[in-house]
Amino acid sequence: MIDLPTTHMPDCIPGFPGVSFGLSCEGFPVARVGDHAFAMLPGHAGRHYLATGWKIGRPFPEWRRGDFYGHSGELTDEAAFSAHVLEQAEHQREKQVLGRRNIATHVHAPWGSSQHSTTYAEGVEFHSSASHGGFRLSADRNRTVHPLLRADDGCYEEDCAWAAVALTFPELFTSFEKRCASDTLKDWEPDAWEAIFATVLTPGESHVKDRRAFELEHAGDWIVISALRSDHHPGMTEVIATRGGRRDHGGAERRFLVPSPEYEAGRFGFIIDEARHAAYDGPSSFVSWTGRTSA
Repeated sequence: MIDLPTTHMPDCIPGFPGVSFGLSCEGFPVARVGDHAFAMLPGHAGRHYLATGWKIGRPFPEWRRGDFYGHSGELTDEAAFSAHVLEQAEHQREKQVLGRRNIATHVHAPWGSSQHSTTYAEGVEFHSSASHGGFRLSADRNRTVHPLLRADDGCYEEDCAWAAVALTFPELFTSFEKRCASDTLKDWEPDAWEAIFATVLTPGESHVKDRRAFELEHAGDWIVISALRSDHHPGMTEVIATRGGRRDHGGAERRFLVPSPEYEAGRFGFIIDEARHAAYDGPSSFVSWTGRTSA
């Protein structure tokens, strides 16, 4: 059972969609928003994460961990879990008001033949295929997209590029979707974001900018590019590292031994401390290293 402070949230919040909270048979917090199910599951090293489910018909005390799937981000506490659930309820309410229409079509999109399509407005359609999906804009709609974010073919895939559509037509998206779009653009298109809004993103606001700063600061350091538990030295992790974490062929590689409890990949890679982490030339647990020597 997860031992966390309670948040004093009501067990049930009426309206559309109905929101209810409870505990599973295994003692972790769960919630239902319409057909959507959410759980706060225990993760690694005392952390917790959000998992989702779909149309779990049983009462909360019969819900199990196996009913949920995916990893939708870490949760700091039960209050964060409740906030996410309520955010999803707001998202569902706003979607209903927007009145999006599902349509039957077999349009060919860059991601394959469309199996499911949703019309957001005239000239703004979302297409899903067996492998991927995204937005397709009409020529008139596409001309409205900022040149720094515009796709020549009017197609915007669902992982990152979709955010340009939400930025351009905010009236077609929920508050949750617009927040996600802003975060996506800051993370992956920081140069465009800064130019469009005449601002400078600070450390922590953009994944791409933070990576650039990390790579610049640690260009001369040994950064781990591969790691596994050592078969030859119990309690140690054998790693392969390169200068600056570069993965180009022909670059110098070295092996080090790092205490396993200390090793954690981190956001952009584990930095070798040469004063503490021993360079290693002994038998390797890496099959690909057999017969090789360190630089």
